[in-house]
Amino acid sequence: MARSDCLRWACVAVLLAATLSASAEEIVTVSGRKGETQSYLLMHNAPPPKAVAVMFPGGEGLFRLRMEGNSVKFDQGKNFLVRTRGSFRDAEVAVAIVDSPSDKQRAGMDDGFRTGRAHVEDIAAVVKDLRARFSRAKIFLVGTSRGTLSAAYAGRALGDTVDGVILTSSVFYGGRSGIGLSGFDFDAIKAPLLFVHHVHDACRSCPYRDAESLSRSFPLISVSGGKPAESDPCEPLAAHGYFGKEQETVKAMKDWMLGRPFPKTVD
Repeated sequence: MARSDCLRWACVAVLLAATLSASAEEIVTVSGRKGETQSYLLMHNAPPPKAVAVMFPGGEGLFRLRMEGNSVKFDQGKNFLVRTRGSFRDAEVAVAIVDSPSDKQRAGMDDGFRTGRAHVEDIAAVVKDLRARFSRAKIFLVGTSRGTLSAAYAGRALGDTVDGVILTSSVFYGGRSGIGLSGFDFDAIKAPLLFVHHVHDACRSCPYRDAESLSRSFPLISVSGGKPAESDPCEPLAAHGYFGKEQETVKAMKDWMLGRPFPKTVD
């Protein structure tokens, strides 16, 4: 091989390595409340992003971020936000998926914690860290299912330190031991607010009619269609998790985040 060819391929290898490094999944740990830490999974491409989606998965929010060898490992891989993280991330949007804090790594976060002051302090530390990394990017809190409790309550408390809140498959009714958003004052969230909901979400805690009623005051993306469910109605591989309509739903959300025209219906 000629010397010029060797140099050319060497440059390609260096650029490829730099690109892979810049877009790799990285565990970031920040100091939250006194004596506790808060970790999140950061994914971003080489150019500085225009927006960062700070994501809150559902359930107990127990992501269990960890390193195994040289690889980042975590749980909740089927969750809507987790499994579409690669579709969210591009040259314009970075992704930060929030884990349970250090003192909630055993059982995860219950609804009382998700809606309390301690959680807000931890999320404030994440937002501050992201602001330092991406000073020109807009920060959006994005929750799905029980993660909407985190996004709504933190969004209300953090005021203008965040640039928007997206609530997908919102939990409106928490049941006997849970907290729902049916009585939440969404007007108290000062940042722009977007609802996303599947028309045929069959989870009893998340009826579409409640999201539809809120569309009189806030923008709503209504999703329909998709694949037949492969999980319980309240689990991610069903309409509740936009199963079979992930890409279209993610694109509509990103368009809203980036200030572009976005569809009110995805079908």
